[in-house]
Amino acid sequence: MNTLESFQLNGKCALVTGAGRGIGRCCALALAEAGASVAVADLDGTTAQSTAEAIKALGRPAEAFTLDVTSSAAVDRVVAEVVQRWGHLDIAFNNAGICINAPAEAMTDEQWLKVVNVDLNSVFYCSRAAGRAMIAAGKGGRIINTASMSGRIVNHPQPQCAYNAAKAAVIQLTRSLACEWAPHAITVNSISPGYTATEMTRHATKWHADWYRDTPMGRMATPEEMRGAVVFLASPAASFITGHDLVIDGGFSCW
Repeated sequence: MNTLESFQLNGKCALVTGAGRGIGRCCALALAEAGASVAVADLDGTTAQSTAEAIKALGRPAEAFTLDVTSSAAVDRVVAEVVQRWGHLDIAFNNAGICINAPAEAMTDEQWLKVVNVDLNSVFYCSRAAGRAMIAAGKGGRIINTASMSGRIVNHPQPQCAYNAAKAAVIQLTRSLACEWAPHAITVNSISPGYTATEMTRHATKWHADWYRDTPMGRMATPEEMRGAVVFLASPAASFITGHDLVIDGGFSCW
């Protein structure tokens, strides 16, 4: 296998959560461009279907799933359906996430639990279901979780303690699963984006000037700038990388 071939995903099947928009959609399309069949999962079934149709337009197989990632039973069901549909699951990109900006002293139990359920618990549910399928198949696999630079630094000026705590936990969960599943030839890694121009950040215009000032590159990332990292970690080129958190933040955490 030459260098370029080592980035190909021909014959692989990938499941992407939060794939209806933003980073998830871009990376689902990128995995398809690299040769994978893609199961597109999102809480919004309409956007999931839109991504699946875009993948089919590339000439790659795709199927849309409406999925609430905070339900472990629903996650298990979708993974089982993916394995039934394609016969195997090789790549899981656990990307769904939310953020609630509320001061800690004013944050409600409901707000805290909503963020933790989506940003941390769902990553465990999705990783566990994918890991079980990959272990049963006995052919290894790739699991990639979306963490955040917020798992390493404290964002400012906006308050978001629940998000920061959940993303820090995702990084450590990734490392733990990497060690447990290495004997099964399953690699588990995470990406940690910095400020990225998605629907979750575009509306927060009152903080944009601060974010740009504190990012050495002076701007937010585009969702497309996450594609290379995800395809790399999903590919044979990253076969000896596991337990790693790849920070993609334009230098923000350097300062």
